[in-house]
Amino acid sequence: MLQFVTSEIKNNISEITFGTPKSNSLPSEILEKLAQTILDEAAKEEVKAILLKSEGEKAFCAGASFDELLAINDLETSKVFFGGFAKVLNAMRTCRKIVVVRVQGKTTGGGVGIACAADYCFATENASLALTEINLGIGPFVIGPYVERKIGKSQFTAMAIDADFRSANWAVQHNIYHSVSPTIAEMDTEITQFLEKLASRSSDALALIKKVSWEGTEHFEKLMPERILMSASLLLEDSTKANIEKIKQNLRKTN
Repeated sequence: MLQFVTSEIKNNISEITFGTPKSNSLPSEILEKLAQTILDEAAKEEVKAILLKSEGEKAFCAGASFDELLAINDLETSKVFFGGFAKVLNAMRTCRKIVVVRVQGKTTGGGVGIACAADYCFATENASLALTEINLGIGPFVIGPYVERKIGKSQFTAMAIDADFRSANWAVQHNIYHSVSPTIAEMDTEITQFLEKLASRSSDALALIKKVSWEGTEHFEKLMPERILMSASLLLEDSTKANIEKIKQNLRKTN
């Protein structure tokens, strides 16, 4: 599977799909394209809402691309990479259209950020989630404000420190997921019915609901340069590179 971002409008809903070969992890090129696609689709008058989903039936998103993380050797390139995640989340936050996210399987790191930046999020019972950045030697700094908005600072801190997976039911109880289904097929049926409702709603009313729901987050953009620098700086440490290489090798053995 090649890496890609596609979009298609169906019944006033723009379906944006991203995919990469390694558990839908996200390299810079895909992050940039995904952020721009969200903004472009949201600008279309006929679009009532956006459905954001990933390819396949396994992992929703494994966060940062390990291959790209290992290749980064200077601060500016590192800042551009982590800035890509900030662009995607900011596009989801600031676009005037409701963004619905479909989480079909496990998600980690930046994938958790995408789920938390959703206005409404569907998932399956297999869609456990974890903030695993500390295992690499960095932290969930860029996605932090979005995760904190959903689960609170205390729970965010716990997730960032222990890096353990939380169940889909936990994610419902902590306001990340809004609907959890036993299977992907059942989830997709729920999503179809939900989007049919959205397609019949007032565009102006939906835009105002979006605006009100994100009130108080205007400072997120001011936080980002410092948050990006935190991750970008830590990535350049030798211990971080060694951690990433070790995890990558372990994944290769288990796959």
